[in-house]
Amino acid sequence: MEVKVLDINGKETGRTIELSDSVFGIEPNQHAIYLDVKRYLAAQRQGTHKSKERGEITGSTRKIKKQKGTGTARAGSIKNPLFRGGGRVFGPRPRNYSIKLNKNLKRLARKSAVSLKAQESNLVVVEDFNFDAPSTKQFVNVLKALGLENKKSLLVLGESNKNVYLSSRNLRRASVVTDSGVSTYDVMNANSLVITESSVEGIVENLSK
Repeated sequence: MEVKVLDINGKETGRTIELSDSVFGIEPNQHAIYLDVKRYLAAQRQGTHKSKERGEITGSTRKIKKQKGTGTARAGSIKNPLFRGGGRVFGPRPRNYSIKLNKNLKRLARKSAVSLKAQESNLVVVEDFNFDAPSTKQFVNVLKALGLENKKSLLVLGESNKNVYLSSRNLRRASVVTDSGVSTYDVMNANSLVITESSVEGIVENLSK
């Protein structure tokens, strides 16, 4: 798959780059994408929720009224879940929500995600760039030049770039990652995938192992 390389002004540089069909041109597996996104979102949950059950409530255990003759239901303790301040029945307990997927499935999901963006013409390749200092305004100008200022975008860099990352941090719709940190969720959550020339080789290498 041959794609034109753009500069940060949104204009063609006259160069093209070959994207591997084994990574960017496969038939997307929707179920693999679903499972990997589900795994990612599940891993974001803390799982520290907790409510006290009957045995954990502080209170007297004496029988609060006689067993029979009151005309109401029997009650053996003030900690009864039916009473105000009593314990909760089958309340939430701390748990781990993580889901295990094998690495081949996760790799298939990421390849499916980037292939889907390529099929939908939502994949853009730009030449490598840098800022002299962090500048949100400069980053916004790059997005405007690419026609992405009002869309969610994911920029993939070949290597960590502090100035570019800090320039995007205040923008709600823009995210920046390196080629080794691309996740299925990030790709699917973005309207457009923007990859730099230097990141193409890293993406192919990581997804072809």
